[in-house]
Amino acid sequence: MTLVMGILNVTPDSFSDGGLWDGPDAAVAKGIELAEAGARFVDVGGESTRPGAARVSPEEEARRVVPVIEALAERGIWVSVDTMRASTARAASDAGAVMINDVSGGLADPAMAATVAELGCDYVCMHWRAHSPHMDARDDYTDVVAEVRAELASRVGALTAAGIPQDKIILDPGLGFSKVGESNWPLLANIAEWSQGHRVLIGASRKRFLGAAIQRPDDPSQREHATTAVTTLAAASGAWGVRVHDVTAARDALAVLNAWENAKRAGG
Repeated sequence: MTLVMGILNVTPDSFSDGGLWDGPDAAVAKGIELAEAGARFVDVGGESTRPGAARVSPEEEARRVVPVIEALAERGIWVSVDTMRASTARAASDAGAVMINDVSGGLADPAMAATVAELGCDYVCMHWRAHSPHMDARDDYTDVVAEVRAELASRVGALTAAGIPQDKIILDPGLGFSKVGESNWPLLANIAEWSQGHRVLIGASRKRFLGAAIQRPDDPSQREHATTAVTTLAAASGAWGVRVHDVTAARDALAVLNAWENAKRAGG
């Protein structure tokens, strides 16, 4: 069954939950809550990548995430770290993280691929074209599925050349990253065409394109039902995982889908 990755932003400025878990005690409590709700991984991030967000220093990013990762890992919780920096990836791994979730697919830090190869952990390679202040301007596709496939294939080639095994690489289409609105939907509708046989992680949770689809664009908290619909459809399309804010909603949707599929198989 498709697994659930719970989002834990230890930041003051993330688009949906910035400031809510901005501190080690609150963040650890939230991480435990996500795991108890059924998250297979808790994805800890210390730098917002919302549109327009400014970067934080490597030292500040590590200060935010390392104590949280260490505390969660000590409790037996599987932790991934959401970072574009090799130094943070290494510090997170030392603290107990078992996966690196890099929204830049290794493009933001030339040292990332070699670092991940050395660490030997799973690596989420997301499709990415530019940092947050510039990414919306890069939503300029002729055929978004073909171009994302080609750009991800290029990244997979670079990652494997650096020593990361193919089976350690998970692909993410980068929903909302250099994809403002309609560019997102073909990627969801055609997962098999760009995923190249890799495991796929879908991170649609509460993003702008969902707000546009339901005609409630201004409040991310109003996008949870739309997120759950995408979770169900992505799982039905074979996604390995979904990255979400509301773990309980995702788990419920996946349980219903699993019951549905089991009944179809039994009736066939």
